[in-house]
Amino acid sequence: MPDSLIEELPRIVEKGKKEAQRILDSISKSNRITLQTNELVLPSKDNSGLFRGQIKDIDKKEWFNRMIYGDNLLAMQALLAGDKDTPSMRGKIDLIYIDPPFDSKADYRTKITLPHTDIEQRPTVIEQFAYADTWKDGTASYLAMMVTRLILMRELLSEQGSIYVHIDWHVGHYVKVIMDEIFGKENFRNEITWQRDSAGKGAKGTSKQWSRENDFLLFYSKSLNTYFNQVYREELTETQLREYIYSEPDGRKFKKVQLGDYSKDSIEKMKTQNLIYVTSTGREYKKYYLDEAKFAIGSNWVDIINLSKGQKEQLDYATQKPEKLLHRIILASCQENGIVADFFSGSGTTGAVAEKLGRKWIMSDLGKPACMIQRKRLIDQDAKPFLFQSIGDYQKEQFEKSQFKTLGDLAHVVLNLYGSLPFPSQEGVPNNLGYIKSSKTLIFVDSPSKMTGYATLKKAQELRNAFMGGWDKVVVLGWNFTIDIGQTIASLDDERLEVLVIPPDLLDRLKTKASYEQLIKTGKVRFSSLQYLTIKPIKKREYDKENEEITLELDNYVLLSPDALPLDNENKEKLEKVIAEDPLCLIEYWSIDPDYDGEVFRSKWQDYRQNTANDNDEFKVVRKAKLILPKDKKKRKICVKAVDVFGFESVAIVEIK
Repeated sequence: MPDSLIEELPRIVEKGKKEAQRILDSISKSNRITLQTNELVLPSKDNSGLFRGQIKDIDKKEWFNRMIYGDNLLAMQALLAGDKDTPSMRGKIDLIYIDPPFDSKADYRTKITLPHTDIEQRPTVIEQFAYADTWKDGTASYLAMMVTRLILMRELLSEQGSIYVHIDWHVGHYVKVIMDEIFGKENFRNEITWQRDSAGKGAKGTSKQWSRENDFLLFYSKSLNTYFNQVYREELTETQLREYIYSEPDGRKFKKVQLGDYSKDSIEKMKTQNLIYVTSTGREYKKYYLDEAKFAIGSNWVDIINLSKGQKEQLDYATQKPEKLLHRIILASCQENGIVADFFSGSGTTGAVAEKLGRKWIMSDLGKPACMIQRKRLIDQDAKPFLFQSIGDYQKEQFEKSQFKTLGDLAHVVLNLYGSLPFPSQEGVPNNLGYIKSSKTLIFVDSPSKMTGYATLKKAQELRNAFMGGWDKVVVLGWNFTIDIGQTIASLDDERLEVLVIPPDLLDRLKTKASYEQLIKTGKVRFSSLQYLTIKPIKKREYDKENEEITLELDNYVLLSPDALPLDNENKEKLEKVIAEDPLCLIEYWSIDPDYDGEVFRSKWQDYRQNTANDNDEFKVVRKAKLILPKDKKKRKICVKAVDVFGFESVAIVEIK
């Protein structure tokens, strides 16, 4: 008979502590995890088709808010470690709010609305694996996931910092016990009850329990010296308003309160200020005026209604929380210019509210749809410039945690899954090469620790032409790719060279020998082609003496095979039809860096679906942009980045004189 959860809990906590300590011990090592900046977003959404002026160079010492795509465990490791450009965030975050998933049966599919059709997408395979790990042993594995992360969050908090963990009845009281252990029972501040729905909503006559309309927020501090700012109710309840039944001659309403412990001197002073009310029987009371009333908000929140369809704030994201909820939490527990973090950030409410309240923010999420919604939301509200980052060397990190001892072992597995044979191990034969004899094709497997780019492709061509007498074709299988890989392939213009993507979840799927054997048996591994973007020839003309006008227009978008996407057959057919009719309508977001330095993409112009300021079409982006830029005597390198509705990125880079 398996142990009960109560019996398992000490082992869960102990294991989580050891994992957290291993992470904390590793953050000072040279091969520590870092964050890579995909984009510096300078919100300037396309509402006129024009961009004027020039953004100053970015000062690396300047603070930038951060939106991070990836596993929050890795994101927190990177934040704790810091890097050459940004210091460690250890002990520097003032407030953490998290709303982790707490329902093992929740449906996290995403509906994508395209012109004339809807496509339903399952979570990406990486998300599916993370979710499967979270719930593989039910509540026990969920709690194991939370322990390590909560320990790292405590390390990130400042001494005055605090954390709010948003939970419901599924796991709430188990999480409370764990947080007592991690943060200390003495640092437990409140259990806040949020009545998200009206009482009894959805209850039926046949119900065998009371309706569930409450969520709970566990509020802990890092130390006894925590920052807290009491917030007050903006509007009084009907019950409170009914107390103010008396009026002055000028109509000013008040209620009467017994004088209680007031001294005679105090009462005499109040009389001179007209603050004493005398009844017909001569009894005296103190006046409390309605227009001066302040009611401190307690731990029972009944005045914040959950979001519903049709509300302006609603982004059609399943777990989106109302801004009023985060507004209250941030005002109470983070001073102005402090740092707020959310490591299960979903639709981005935490960052959006922190931005409006003048607080700095960090958000991370594993879901690509979530990150796309967040980015658009922040641009929509004209946020300050922020970084869009991802986990650097993600595949490298997964490889180091995998069962493989050498890159050669991994390469042989990839070769077998692709359907090719590795060369016999002998001196002078690279261990990442294989072949398909029937078609005289050479297979080159790149390392998960490298970025596949021009140098790799040139080496593959050389091996094809010279290795063991030459081959008719070479196929390069890569994990990570340089930003300009699409243009590199186009410039090589080599029909005998093919570049394919190794499934990003493969290392997760190869955690055990049994899973590898199952993959070989079923053949359910798809190596997809790279997606890429093309733009039409750039037009340039003189605008005035100091500026020039540049016109950019999207030309085509080629998506990787629909088979590689988390879609069922019906949705694949819908997608194939869209691709055949108008592939550019798959672009979710595109942006331009008109002065690309080859390192950081500075997004100085953006357009995205749902932005209807200029074309009145919420399902398509505009295809053309006009930018007015200062004249440059040197060559201008223009970089155009597009993100499709599935979250895949493509880049086109063009140099103009």
